[in-house]
Amino acid sequence: MKDPESRTTFAGVDGRTDTELPEWYAEQHGGAEPISFSAAVRELPQAVDTAVAYRDPYTDEWVQTDRFNALVEPNRAREQAQDEDAEMDPLFHIPTDSYAIINPVDVYGPLEEVLREQTIDGTPLGEVMFGEIRRYRGGGEVHMDIMFDGLGVRLPGRSDPITMGVTSGYDFFGEHAVYVEGFAQDGYCSNTMRSLTDKEIIKHVGDVRNFRTWWEEILAQVELIADDLFEFIRDVQDIDLDFSELPFTVTEFYRLLGFPDYLAERAASDAEANAASPVEIDMWTLHSGATYALTHFFQGKEGASLDGYVRTANDILFNPEGTIERVERAYEEQLEADSDGGSQASLAGERALASIERVSDDLQEKVDQFEEREDALRERFQDAMA
Repeated sequence: MKDPESRTTFAGVDGRTDTELPEWYAEQHGGAEPISFSAAVRELPQAVDTAVAYRDPYTDEWVQTDRFNALVEPNRAREQAQDEDAEMDPLFHIPTDSYAIINPVDVYGPLEEVLREQTIDGTPLGEVMFGEIRRYRGGGEVHMDIMFDGLGVRLPGRSDPITMGVTSGYDFFGEHAVYVEGFAQDGYCSNTMRSLTDKEIIKHVGDVRNFRTWWEEILAQVELIADDLFEFIRDVQDIDLDFSELPFTVTEFYRLLGFPDYLAERAASDAEANAASPVEIDMWTLHSGATYALTHFFQGKEGASLDGYVRTANDILFNPEGTIERVERAYEEQLEADSDGGSQASLAGERALASIERVSDDLQEKVDQFEEREDALRERFQDAMA
């Protein structure tokens, strides 16, 4: 992803907690000295609105309008008033008068309260929380990862866990005001797993809801995912794709799923390197290859441009049958586009499709198991949000 303008690492909800970064996370972040989450949130830029005027081209006078208000960072506005050469522009955006400002403390202050009260194994979540805040566009766009040491999955043979949490963010522009979704990071390889729950979004219009209740419901979902994630991983580790029997390479598998060439090549390289055999690769390893490419090599921005690829990667883990069906459809479309090769090519294409269908048939006995687990998880989600 594009590098942020700044990063802040945090550990513990406030100055009263004596929280240290997990060793695996500290190593990944170059020994960065964390501050508390509360302090990190209060360092983020704020926004206030102020009147806007336009210049009349006939009279050359400035005329105030009530239709729009400028969103500015108040501290930067004060600095600019005192020093015309101030480095940071205080202006974020000029929205219509229906725009609702939501500042970071409005959102994450209630989260701090919830983290002090909710526990994991008897310890308040605020004492085991850690993560990172990233700023873009002068601090008008913010994304953060919030994780909880001890809430996650440990796979056999790995010393570092897959740690659960949420990724959240907001902006002061015309997009989402606030979003949050389930998230995990694999300490073994630094891969991030996004969109583990449905993304909850609050826009810049209308009434602002009760954020405390919102956070309570979302954290309940994350705990449910943590309970089931190991089972999903274990099941897809038993589903192998034998690429020596398939009409495409590992790189082409990712291309058929819609990954651009540069991501498909990175994903395939990682999957082949981590598989017991470079031609027989299980679906968990294929999922890890996809998350590796997206975590370390995606060239776009955080947000909507990343979300589609994340959903595709997650389907490899949570919906392997749908993944194979998508590959089959894409391969069939590719054959139809190249269908001028005569009867010999047509016969080869039919054989190739048959080999993919055999994989799909082999999955059928596991499909009910995946669907039942996913349905049960969704039902528990609904109960948690009720």
